[in-house]
Amino acid sequence: MPVSSDILIIGGGVAGLTLALRLNQKFDISVVVKSSLYESASSVAQGGIAAVFDREDSFEDHIQDTLRTGEGLSDKEVVRLCIKTGPELIKWLETLGAEFSRKENSNELDLGLEGGHSHRRIVHAKDISGREVIRVLSREVLKRENIRVFENHFAVDLISTKRLGLAGRNRVLGAYILNLKTGVIETFFASSVILATGGAGKTYLYTSNPDISTGDGLAMGFRAGAVVENLEFVQFHPTCLYHPDAKSFLISEALRGEGGRLLRPDGTPFMHIYHPRKELAPRDIVARSIDFEMKKNGFDYVLLDITHLGGEFLKKRFPSIYQRCMEYGFDLAVKPIPVVPAAHYFCGGIKTDLFGRTNVGSLFAIGEVASTGLHGANRLASNSLLEGLVFGNQVALFLNRERKSELPEKKKVPDWDAGDAVDSDEAVVVSQNWDEIRRLMWNYVGIVRSDKRLRRAMRRINLLQSEINEYYWNFRVTKDLLELRNIALVAELVIKSAISRKESRGLHYTIDYPSKDKRFERPTRMIRKL
Repeated sequence: MPVSSDILIIGGGVAGLTLALRLNQKFDISVVVKSSLYESASSVAQGGIAAVFDREDSFEDHIQDTLRTGEGLSDKEVVRLCIKTGPELIKWLETLGAEFSRKENSNELDLGLEGGHSHRRIVHAKDISGREVIRVLSREVLKRENIRVFENHFAVDLISTKRLGLAGRNRVLGAYILNLKTGVIETFFASSVILATGGAGKTYLYTSNPDISTGDGLAMGFRAGAVVENLEFVQFHPTCLYHPDAKSFLISEALRGEGGRLLRPDGTPFMHIYHPRKELAPRDIVARSIDFEMKKNGFDYVLLDITHLGGEFLKKRFPSIYQRCMEYGFDLAVKPIPVVPAAHYFCGGIKTDLFGRTNVGSLFAIGEVASTGLHGANRLASNSLLEGLVFGNQVALFLNRERKSELPEKKKVPDWDAGDAVDSDEAVVVSQNWDEIRRLMWNYVGIVRSDKRLRRAMRRINLLQSEINEYYWNFRVTKDLLELRNIALVAELVIKSAISRKESRGLHYTIDYPSKDKRFERPTRMIRKL
């Protein structure tokens, strides 16, 4: 049976859940998540939420830090909106029961410091900030009678008027969604559809992202005709734990904020060579410096040394990281730990306005899948959970002012048609292509790029795309096939964006154009012709 609701939210991270809760309860809301309500990139965020609470800090200082990090591509109006709205939304989280870290024997927030920030302004819950925020948001969502949650449901594609050949402006009517438990593709109708699907870190071989981060919303939005922008700006987190069993385990930037030092394997420091702020330089500079040291010297990793803080402090401030490192045989208090950079955050995405609206009617995008203009060419640490909160709220403000819209006429929308597709007997094709895409992106479209590497990547992705599309139309869809199709499209878009930017700015660094060029102080945009 088709599912109808006023509002369909695809994704259950901080942005999607904030939206669901800030919407008027007159709306019937469906929240669709690929895994469980508690699994998202938001839930594994360690650092926290950047916001001005310190008396010595100011909105203007946070704005300037964000604009400086964005290197000319941030939207000043969006930056100001996010930074001025952040504190009140953090207070709202506290009214829901969020427990953020306080100073000892005080009710004052214990604010952390991270790279690129001029003041302590990271509101955190020890080192499990994302988990704490998702805990309270999920709990509240499950209480609401007007919200239905569909776990283990994977959005395949958006249903749009252009797709159906209907006249008038292109607008979305809902989505086709695969029930992962039954294997049936169901039709979800809605007056408004919000993509809150997170990022696409799994496009790369090494990433801090959870397995669900396969660029699904970005790919669906582009296929439906949404404008995407700035996809060349992929942020690599400087420090993920280097260990064969430590899959995607990120070591928070907050450790460097508390005085952690980066060392070569022989114990000598190196960050002073690359930036006057050393370990507290913006993330792109730190990641690029580590990458350069590793490639120049043939290192498999560098070291992060936080031993000077002692075990008592580390166990209290970073209990989760401390415990996980101990499980892998590393005691943070005794010796430095091996770390490497990994793909972490997509600063670009589906272009939106101040209320999360895209160029496609009734389609909104929030969180990492969106490009709001906050981050520009590089994201300031801990501005991502902030953005998710603010734009979840912005879309709610917009929709709450609207009257309940009429649902699309169901008779105009056909059920999913599998055609002559059959079950695949060659799953190895999916795993092989998945592995090849992630390796070529890591090797050719990574932290440091060149025209030669990008052209090589483009040739390979074109071949893989034709193979994947043929496979997609011949066989019944599965979760693995859908994710492969999406990461292939995202990879293609990242490569095209990187090729078109003939300069080095923010997170996009190319050895062929090592300097910034005023002519490229503008977004890189693409749209699919329908």
